[in-house]
Amino acid sequence: MRGSLLSISLFLTIPVAALALDKGDPQPPSTLGAKPPAGAVVLLGHEGAGAWIGSDGKGPVNWHLADGILTVGHGDIKTEKTFGDFELHLEFNVPYMPNARGQARGNSGVYLAGNHELQVLDSYGLPTESHECGAIYSQVAPCVNACKPPLQWQTYDVTFHKARVEEGKVVKKARVTVLQNGVKIIDDAEIVPTPGGLGNAEGTDGPLLLQDHGNKVQYRNIWIKPLG
Repeated sequence: MRGSLLSISLFLTIPVAALALDKGDPQPPSTLGAKPPAGAVVLLGHEGAGAWIGSDGKGPVNWHLADGILTVGHGDIKTEKTFGDFELHLEFNVPYMPNARGQARGNSGVYLAGNHELQVLDSYGLPTESHECGAIYSQVAPCVNACKPPLQWQTYDVTFHKARVEEGKVVKKARVTVLQNGVKIIDDAEIVPTPGGLGNAEGTDGPLLLQDHGNKVQYRNIWIKPLG
């Protein structure tokens, strides 16, 4: 009994945010291959990458494209179209880099409205922190580590509401909910712009931006549905 009480006590001292999904837990429904609903804009599929331009506004993009998969390389890219409030589906795959550590291990990022970075990283099995995969970089840590190992396709399903501005002042911050691999990891959190984004004014529509951090992260099946 003493040993059991000790085990329970130790478990209770572990921060909830540091817990990862256990293989024995009920597995959430997969969103891999999710089809775009009515009203969605397909940004990346087998039709190609024509929705994207370089972050400097020039196109076409120079990322490698094969079978509907874009591989990071040759600078950041962004959508030619801009969006305000939206639902986003995106699939990504981080490379296996066993000799790399920290931010050098499968790093990329998805900038919502060009301003708010949703981190992409190989964070499998690591404690949740605001710079790990699934975080809004340096602001909001995911409440659970829902990452798969590298070389496996993963999903982000995002609901984003841009900031509200009145008379030049932000009266309501941007908000975001994120599901990773079907698991809710961020729940309607308030966020502000992330350094390194496009720097467009809060409350304005912005593009989706994919970051080139020097690692061969892959993306596929990206679509976005405007809200309102």
